[in-house]
Amino acid sequence: MAANENAQPPMTWRYCGDQIKLWRGHAQVSRDQLAEEADYAAEYVKSMEQGRRKPTSHLLRVADQVCGAHGMLTAAEEYLKPEKFASYSADYMLHEADSIVLQFFQVCLVPGLLQTEAYARALISGHWPPLDAETIERRIRSRLDRQALLNDPTRSFSFVIREQVLHCSIGDNEMHKEQLLRMLEVGEQYNASVQILLDSDLITPALHGPFVLLETAQHENLAYTEIHMGGVIYAEPERVSVMRQRYNELLKRALSPRDSAQFMRKMVENL
Repeated sequence: MAANENAQPPMTWRYCGDQIKLWRGHAQVSRDQLAEEADYAAEYVKSMEQGRRKPTSHLLRVADQVCGAHGMLTAAEEYLKPEKFASYSADYMLHEADSIVLQFFQVCLVPGLLQTEAYARALISGHWPPLDAETIERRIRSRLDRQALLNDPTRSFSFVIREQVLHCSIGDNEMHKEQLLRMLEVGEQYNASVQILLDSDLITPALHGPFVLLETAQHENLAYTEIHMGGVIYAEPERVSVMRQRYNELLKRALSPRDSAQFMRKMVENL
């Protein structure tokens, strides 16, 4: 059985659809009448009332007027907006925004906080299965909005990035160059460091995949790892300790921030 065959529609869809049905019943408006007013098929309205489809803004407005809900149904529009981030990463985003120390290890892609708009657009547009245009634009904007964290002088950032990430050109040479320059720019900030782990110096911790270490404003230490269909946040001290030991070893093996900057500058000159 496919992993998502038993997946339920979002609770907001079901709750909102149920509210339309309740208001319709209270106003003694049949489903056919509401469908006619909205210029929808009755079966389409039924699927929204049952939460199998997301209730449209148009149906909410029509139902609100026809049923005399006085704005109580149209108020639901705000809660039907899709989340900015994929559901599995939503919890991580909350912790990231609250963190004062953030340490990233990446083996395949430039970390989101360092991505240029062009790089982010290329990645998100290439998502598979394909995303609709609205979702693509929302995710790009959300990713770029997250980068405002870098401007907060009370936070510190450390990035260890495997060399192969720098050689993996997303887009043309100009886009590649822009991305390298962006990484150099962030690495020059006094509250951030960017270090390259050479492919010739790979060690076991580098082969376990990417991860993030976080220390929140409440001094809670967390570790986050992400896979294809989900992500995991670890708060248990023993698990976080394992990840921290790995990161410390990666830091020792990586080029210094200064040498890393020189390495990237040479790449820029050769493009």
